[in-house]
Amino acid sequence: MQEKSARRSNAARSKATRGALIETARRLFVEKGYAETGTPEIVSAAAVTRGALYHHFADKAALFRAVIENEAAAVAAHIEKRTDNPGSVEDAFVCGADAYFTAMAKPGRARLLLIEGPAALGPAVMAEIDAVTGGRTLRDGLAYAFAGSAQPPVEEATLDALADLLSAAFDRAALSISMGRPPAAYHTAVRHLVSGMIRTGPPASS
Repeated sequence: MQEKSARRSNAARSKATRGALIETARRLFVEKGYAETGTPEIVSAAAVTRGALYHHFADKAALFRAVIENEAAAVAAHIEKRTDNPGSVEDAFVCGADAYFTAMAKPGRARLLLIEGPAALGPAVMAEIDAVTGGRTLRDGLAYAFAGSAQPPVEEATLDALADLLSAAFDRAALSISMGRPPAAYHTAVRHLVSGMIRTGPPASS
């Protein structure tokens, strides 16, 4: 019994240490950027040992990736929660876009996901992370929207490309909002974009 209790206690401490490292690293990466943040500073600010850092993460890049994955997962979870029962297909997209902008408004998140992440991890890794988080929710939404269309089914490659284009548009809007541009204008623009896309139907295959 004591052995099981000790294992649970050790697991809890390990989870707390990992969480402290990710939380502290996030704050420092937002304040200083990835390149200017060193592991000694992270260790000191998190009040853990250097050994504890390398027990959980191979290096600074691995820790940064964990921060990015957490942020991307939080955005996806917020979108899924807001679009759980939206009504029409058009409502689903509008709600999803609004939820994305709301989630990305968390201080530092746009910088991490749209500036620091691509610069430090590269586009391939960011695409890999996006594919199982926010990118998945967007692509699933497009597939659902076009499944009900009377027009011929859209090809998978075209669906992927359309998801990429919309994702880039949403990212640019989120970055602009984080820099002080009025959110209301982008919310309205998304409504026009989505409304036109849904009413027109899927693009014809070339």
